[in-house]
Amino acid sequence: MYNTDIPNREELPSTAKLIRSTIVAAIVALILLVTVVMPAEYALDPTGAGRLLGLTEMGEIKEQLAEEAAADAEAEMVAVQSSSAQGPQEVAEPVMAEPSDESVSAPEAEITAAKPEPAAEPVAVEPQWQDEVRVVLTPGEGTEFKLTMEEGAVARYSWASEGGPINYDTHGNGSGQSISYEKGRGVPEDEGELEAAFTGDHGWFFRNRNDNNITLVLRTGGDYGQLKKVL
Repeated sequence: MYNTDIPNREELPSTAKLIRSTIVAAIVALILLVTVVMPAEYALDPTGAGRLLGLTEMGEIKEQLAEEAAADAEAEMVAVQSSSAQGPQEVAEPVMAEPSDESVSAPEAEITAAKPEPAAEPVAVEPQWQDEVRVVLTPGEGTEFKLTMEEGAVARYSWASEGGPINYDTHGNGSGQSISYEKGRGVPEDEGELEAAFTGDHGWFFRNRNDNNITLVLRTGGDYGQLKKVL
């Protein structure tokens, strides 16, 4: 009636095999408990295998979350106990103060916004000059002014020819060297900065090529020793 084969007695496991299998299963379960379950669930890693497998970190996170949950529950319990101990508080009804005669009759103070004062206009600062010279040049006459300067020093200058344009040559010499910075013909005025290429005397030579006298006005300032008339 049934097609299931009934095993023979020889095919059934003996008692010794059952005991051996049980012991092996228990050992495997113990190994899994120590190397997997304990590190992953409780952050306990007596063998160090859990940290190698990354399970100890998982257990530490679970323990931290459990501690935080317990702390939150304890804080909520303390808050509930404190609120129940205090009991319901009576809320005082606000009493509307009747306005007195003085407050009714007192005139309201008028608030006037202060008018902003106009900002002061910036004042143009004129450059500070250390030296100023005026010299009259007759037709064909020339003159020369030099500044004693150290290498890299910068001097400011401004000159103007009153009565007609003038020829000029900006140059320098000293320490066995000479340099020509700029030349011009028929220029009425000029201003700027003069940077010394080397230590020595640096300045301007002027000549009047007009048929009439002119007045040269030279102003200097900045980093130099002195202004001297060479010619």
